[in-house]
Amino acid sequence: MGTLENGRRIGVSEVTVDLTQMREGERGRVIDIQGGGGLLRKLETLGIKQGTEIVKVSSQLMRGPITIRVGNTQVAIGFGMARRIIVKHKK
Repeated sequence: MGTLENGRRIGVSEVTVDLTQMREGERGRVIDIQGGGGLLRKLETLGIKQGTEIVKVSSQLMRGPITIRVGNTQVAIGFGMARRIIVKHKK
């Protein structure tokens, strides 16, 4: 395995990061949501759950909302929620 650099593995084809660490245009699969039942239900109503493929569309400066594409739908979520969504994506 590679070494860790800012939460990313270097020298491997897939890395695990939270949604805030992804770059615009990157695609990944949700592997974990670190939160309670309320957060899980809220995200599920938006189509975000474990195993869902997402694309990061945009993010704002200074911990602003993050826009992602889930299927054919774009969804904006807050920075705090985005930090709890763990994604595996190809480098």
